[in-house]
Amino acid sequence: MDINLKRAIGRQVATILLALTLAACQRARPQTQRPTPLPQDPFVKVYFNHAESGSYREPYRKQTRSGDDLEQLIVDAIATAKSTVDVAVQELRLPHIAKALVDRKKAGVKVRVILENTYSRPWSKFTPDEVAKLPERERGRYNEFVKLADQNGDNQLSKDEIDRGDAIVMLQNAGIPIIDDTADGSKGSGLMHHKFVVVDDRTLIITSANFTTSDIHGDFISPSSLGNANNLLRIDNSELATLFTEEFNILWGDGLGGNPDSKFGIKKPFRPVQQITLGTTTIAVHFSPTSSTQPWEQSSNGLIGKTLNTATQSVNMALFVFSEQRLANILETDNQRGVQIRALIDADFAYRSYSEALDMMGVALLNNCKYEVDNRPWQNPITTVGIPQLKKGDLLHHKFGVVDKQIVITGSHNWSAAANTNNDETVLVIQSTTVAAHFEREFDRLYADSILGLPDGIKQKIKNQQQQCSQIKTASPSSSPTSSATPKVSENISQKVNLNTASQQELEALPGVGPKLAQEIIQSRQKKPFTSLQDLDNVPGVGPSLLDKLKDRVTW
Repeated sequence: MDINLKRAIGRQVATILLALTLAACQRARPQTQRPTPLPQDPFVKVYFNHAESGSYREPYRKQTRSGDDLEQLIVDAIATAKSTVDVAVQELRLPHIAKALVDRKKAGVKVRVILENTYSRPWSKFTPDEVAKLPERERGRYNEFVKLADQNGDNQLSKDEIDRGDAIVMLQNAGIPIIDDTADGSKGSGLMHHKFVVVDDRTLIITSANFTTSDIHGDFISPSSLGNANNLLRIDNSELATLFTEEFNILWGDGLGGNPDSKFGIKKPFRPVQQITLGTTTIAVHFSPTSSTQPWEQSSNGLIGKTLNTATQSVNMALFVFSEQRLANILETDNQRGVQIRALIDADFAYRSYSEALDMMGVALLNNCKYEVDNRPWQNPITTVGIPQLKKGDLLHHKFGVVDKQIVITGSHNWSAAANTNNDETVLVIQSTTVAAHFEREFDRLYADSILGLPDGIKQKIKNQQQQCSQIKTASPSSSPTSSATPKVSENISQKVNLNTASQQELEALPGVGPKLAQEIIQSRQKKPFTSLQDLDNVPGVGPSLLDKLKDRVTW
């Protein structure tokens, strides 16, 4: 054989051997593995739609992704119903959940549904003109519905597609009774913000998630989206379920009977915190709201504060909104006692003037050259506060805190004054190291690649505000201790008041606006942000005369 041919063959053999060796090494190299699922409490099962320890094929976009399938967990619980299913959720748009309820209704099970009035109308009933007038956020929700229901992709919804894809139409077609928070004869309470299901007065689903694609699975317009980060509890206990059935019945009244005997918001009778024990696990439950005439300590935020006060080692929080000053003050005291505080707040809310994330970082933002009443930036700021990095379109929608790796605070209740005194909410405090381990893992996952501290843009905004307001001589209210970073400000209100961010006190300072109307404005913006003066005209208590007084005094 020619010597050159031998060499060529030899080089080819060597190349093949090298490729085989590299492939073998690649196969032998350790691959990234999913975390091992944690043990579950025998009574309280915990799930997260972003959990790295699980995966599922998402039913609408047909994508395999990491996480627990929260919708399927809800469907599975409903499917066990023999006698009753009660659903109280702000928004229900998922067809598989609707179908599960319809199937139970056909099987003779008593099914009842309560929604928030903003979301109790089927999307398919909106006219093109109505859709065009929707705020951008709500129009996005409508477009998500169209993508979900449009099975053949022709951008037109047939009657069959609506009957199989519009969850509320599916419930209505099956004769399932639905009410919202106008059933008490009002134009709506604060927010009917509950997110729970009770099956056969025994099985409970309690979650931070609304029953929508964006809260559970992800957005159609963003294929990489995993849905807003949310958690879900399944608890099997008749004693606890009875408490939730009682809450449901207070809201329900006579249902569709026509009498305005439903009670929402502060119309509900006051009920103190109730506690039950399940094996070695203790659960305290409270339903918001609590009237501001009641002691704060007896409210849901009071329960959260009491729990935070017990911390001796650590508090980890993952919160959609954090705007309750008293809770921030309690955490400051914890910090001064040596408790390690870490907090992640959703990026849309972390750096607003009312966010307690700013307090924890020792700074404050002005609103019309004024600080929020009783604002108190920490004298010893911490650097363990920030925002999580999530997929495009996804929000941090959790409302949980973990104390000393032993106690979990969770539910539908945002850590805000509005949730405490206006909205129908659930807050649970669970003492269980097993349950806490699940929430600790979720927090650590979010915290691992979070962005901590103040963004440069916020630092510059604070600097600009100091320069703009430095000539105003009157100091900030003496009741509002501030850090050295806090500039002097006045009580001047000549600048326009932003209806979407103003505090209760700022709204009351407007001509013709008293405490009750200020509350109405806050409740209205929680349902839908103000985008025009016409939106203000829709608030109960605002008439043409008052609108004329306010038109040059407010913005949005």
